[in-house]
Amino acid sequence: MRMNTMEILKEKLKETGFKITPQRRAIVDILLKNSTEHLSSEEIYDLVRVECPEIGLATVYRTMQLLDEVGVISKLNLDDGCIRYEICLDKDDSHNHHHLICKNCSKIMEVKEDLLDSIEKEIQELYKFKILDHDVKFYGLCEDCSK
Repeated sequence: MRMNTMEILKEKLKETGFKITPQRRAIVDILLKNSTEHLSSEEIYDLVRVECPEIGLATVYRTMQLLDEVGVISKLNLDDGCIRYEICLDKDDSHNHHHLICKNCSKIMEVKEDLLDSIEKEIQELYKFKILDHDVKFYGLCEDCSK
């Protein structure tokens, strides 16, 4: 799966005139290996330095900006003071998923189901407003912290 995803990423970069440099490949590999996490640029930098010690933090920032511009990652603002990222290969075809954020341990969980389809349809009909996406965050206590 990861190789297939890497090929898709390469193709998207090529379509927009960019190459997949060794540094970009290392960053994308970290994103793929940690696809269930919501990593910040600094966390990506710390992880990628293990395999690619010569990489700089500025390279990570620029690469994340580029990956966002070409539409292969999604930025997440979880109100914790930093932007987090996740792989998103087809922004046109998928809604953001919802996030559950533990106020005690900061654990982030994803809700894969899109629970707002009927609400979106009603809003679009009532207000003649075409909804492109939405972002929902639920704050509370995870199972471990609520014990």
